[in-house]
Amino acid sequence: MDALPTFDLVLFGGTGDLAMRKLLPALYRRSAAGQLASDSRIVGAARSPLTREQYLEKVEATCRAHLGKQFDPQCWARLAGQISYCKVDANSDEDFAALRAPLAGREATVRVFFLSTAPDLFAVTCEGVARHGLVTPHARVVLEKPLGHDARSSAEIDERVGAIFAEGQIFRIDHYLGKETVQNLLALRFGNTLFEPLWRRGRISHVQITLAEDLGVERRADFYDRTGALRDMVQNHILQLLSIIAMEPPASSDPDALRDEKLKVLRALRPLAGREALSRTVRGQYKAGATNGRPVVGYRQESGVSPDSTTETFVALKAQIDSWRWAGVPFYLRTGKRLQEKLSEIVLTFEDVPLAMFDRPAPPVSLNRLVIRLQPHEGITLSVLGKYPGEAMLLRPVELSLDFCETFKTPRLDAYERLLNDIVKGNLTLFMRRDELQAAWRWIDPIREAWLQYDYEPKTYTAGSWGPAAASALIGRDGFAWSNEL
Repeated sequence: MDALPTFDLVLFGGTGDLAMRKLLPALYRRSAAGQLASDSRIVGAARSPLTREQYLEKVEATCRAHLGKQFDPQCWARLAGQISYCKVDANSDEDFAALRAPLAGREATVRVFFLSTAPDLFAVTCEGVARHGLVTPHARVVLEKPLGHDARSSAEIDERVGAIFAEGQIFRIDHYLGKETVQNLLALRFGNTLFEPLWRRGRISHVQITLAEDLGVERRADFYDRTGALRDMVQNHILQLLSIIAMEPPASSDPDALRDEKLKVLRALRPLAGREALSRTVRGQYKAGATNGRPVVGYRQESGVSPDSTTETFVALKAQIDSWRWAGVPFYLRTGKRLQEKLSEIVLTFEDVPLAMFDRPAPPVSLNRLVIRLQPHEGITLSVLGKYPGEAMLLRPVELSLDFCETFKTPRLDAYERLLNDIVKGNLTLFMRRDELQAAWRWIDPIREAWLQYDYEPKTYTAGSWGPAAASALIGRDGFAWSNEL
């Protein structure tokens, strides 16, 4: 893999959970692979008054913990030589002035400001680096989700950040788009002629997207209780996956060509508002139960969660896209915490044959399905019917599987590794554009408004289950079932 251009990365929120669990281990792996130029620099920036040595101790400890046997002291020593630390409070001009020192004389170098902070600090931080002359023509800013809490707050962030950085310098990151299987979804659709004639109404009966977690809120209780599953997962991850599944073939591989097509999908989503939003959505909140064989408390008993919280930890929706390709094809979306297993998958179920000539299982088992698994094991499975051995013509399901780890025996990039590479190279393909973000919020906001208007409180579900029974009823009314219920 080619070496990256020399860069300076200023990691705001450099002591936070995301930086420690994901970003710094990702940088270690790229350094170990020989991709980081020796004169690149990484500057951790946070409010904690740490020395460089104290910061390196924290980073080394987290890299050892998350990398396990991959951790090599010699590789670490090389990376540690490129890391410095600067105390930066976003409200302190003195702190921003101190940030000039590690960047002095490097104005011609690619400069990345990665904002792994709360969204209410995005604009303030950008204004701080601009006020102290740190924004160069080669500068880029990376904004982690959530980008606001509704369309209005998101637009305000975009306005203030956009006053400092051009749109081509703004990288709105969604780590799901960096997953290898999402890249393979693009390859599957637009690199083969096999599926294109089938990728439409009349051939596909319905689509499911599931992003399930077996964990609870962990250390994010304060953030999560103010956000909920709809804004934490549906507004970004799920709608981005839906856009890739449903978009028209772009005219080229140019970043804006692909993002233009994704935007058309978001704009074609049929609005869910008022009582229709209630009938086509399910809110849930987990209560005490068991996951992975151990008892767990309910959401309201989690540390940092209000005991009378009405925040949803589960959402299921029925979405429809008013376009020629997808008119009449329902998209069922669901996500939740403390579910039975960790699972991220996309399932496209094809229409049944018009005439059943042979003895076979009853629907929906017999339907042909394309399952695109994002985690925990990345791969693609196509379910077809084949003849069961014997004299009689009995048809039974057979799976044609592609396991990416087994097929391509080569190290794969973690999602953040891929996205960090693209940021340094200036490739915007896998990042959200401003109009995409606004279109997503415009679809999400009326759903939340309907929930508030009609006091639609979450239905409880037992931790370790697949969510409220109402989610099964939502898809069952149309004669379908969630993939785990087949």
